[in-house]
Amino acid sequence: MSTPIPRGVETTAAWSWRFVVIVLALAVLGLLIAYLRLLVIPLAVALLIAALLAPAVNRAQRGKIGRGAAAAIVVLGTLLLLGGALTLIGQQIAQGFANLSDQVIAGLEQIQEWVRTGPLGLSEAQLDDLLAEAQGAVSSSNTQIVQSVTSIGATLGHVVAGFFLVLFALYFFLYDGRGIWAWLVRLFPRTARERVDSSGLVAWASLTSFVRATVIVAFVDALGILVVALILQVPLALPISVLVFVGAFVPIVGAAVSGFVAVIVALVAHGPIVALLMLGGVVLVQQLESHVLQPFLLGRAVSVHPLAVILAIAAGLLIAGIIGALVAVPLVASLNAVVQHLVADSEGPEVEV
Repeated sequence: MSTPIPRGVETTAAWSWRFVVIVLALAVLGLLIAYLRLLVIPLAVALLIAALLAPAVNRAQRGKIGRGAAAAIVVLGTLLLLGGALTLIGQQIAQGFANLSDQVIAGLEQIQEWVRTGPLGLSEAQLDDLLAEAQGAVSSSNTQIVQSVTSIGATLGHVVAGFFLVLFALYFFLYDGRGIWAWLVRLFPRTARERVDSSGLVAWASLTSFVRATVIVAFVDALGILVVALILQVPLALPISVLVFVGAFVPIVGAAVSGFVAVIVALVAHGPIVALLMLGGVVLVQQLESHVLQPFLLGRAVSVHPLAVILAIAAGLLIAGIIGALVAVPLVASLNAVVQHLVADSEGPEVEV
C-alpha cells in the first residue's frame, strides 16, 4: 500500500515544475533576442519613437493629406530637426574642445611642476623615465589598438544598417501600425484574440505614456544641467545637456551618470570648487526628478519597482549594450501594464455582498 503524498509536497512539486518551465521559456526568449539583437533592437527603438511621434501624425492627418503622407512629413521633419541639432552640437564641441584643450595642457603643466617641487620630489631624470615608460606601454599596445579600430569599424557598420532599419520600420509603424497589429492578432486562436487585442492596446497606452513622460523628465533634467553649467561657465555645456537628455531615458542611473560628466569637465576646466558646485547642481536636479517629476508624470499606471528597473537595465546592457538599457525599461513597463490588465480581467468585477 503506497504512502499518500502530503498535500504541501504535492502543491510544491506542481508549482516547481511550472516555475522551471517559465524560467526555461524566459531563458530561450532571452537567447533568441540576444541572437537577433541586430534586428530586435532597431525595431524596439522604432517602436519607442513611433509612440512619441504618433500624436503628431494624427494631427497632421486631420488636414486633407493621407496617413502615408502625414507619416512621411513627420519622419522627414524629425530627421531635419535631429540633423540641425547635431550640427549645432558638433560646432559647440569643436569650439569647446579648443578651449578645453588649452586648460588641460595648463593643468598637466601644473601637475608636472607639483611632481617636481611637491612632496614627491622627483627629479627631471626620474620624470623623463616615467614618461618614457608610459610611451612604451602605449607603443606596445598597437596590436590591441588596431583590433579596437577594426571592432569600431564593424560596430559603425551595424549602426548604419540599424539606422536605416529604424527609419524604415518607423515609417510603417506610423503609417500602418493598426494594420500591422490587426495582422498579428489574427495569428492567435479566435478564443484568445479579444484578450490579445485588449492587452496590446493597454501596452501601447502604457508605452506612449511612459515615453512622453520620460521625454518631459529628460528635457527638464537637461535644461537644469544646462542652466547650472552656463552659470558656472563650464565648457561644452550644450553637448553635456544633450548627453543628460539621452541618459535620462535610463531611469535611476542614466541622468546621474551623464551628469557626472559635467562634474569632470568642471573639475578639469575650473578646479575642485566649481566641480563641487556643479555636483550640487546635478544632485539638485536629480532630487527634482526623483521626488517631483517621476511620481507626478509617470504615476501608478506605468510605474515599475526600482528593483525591476535595475534588473531590466542590467539585462538590456548584457543583451545589447547602451541601446538595450534604453529600451529595456519602457518595454518592462508595458509588460507590467499588460500583466496587471490580465490579472484584473481574470478576477472580474468586484461584487459587493
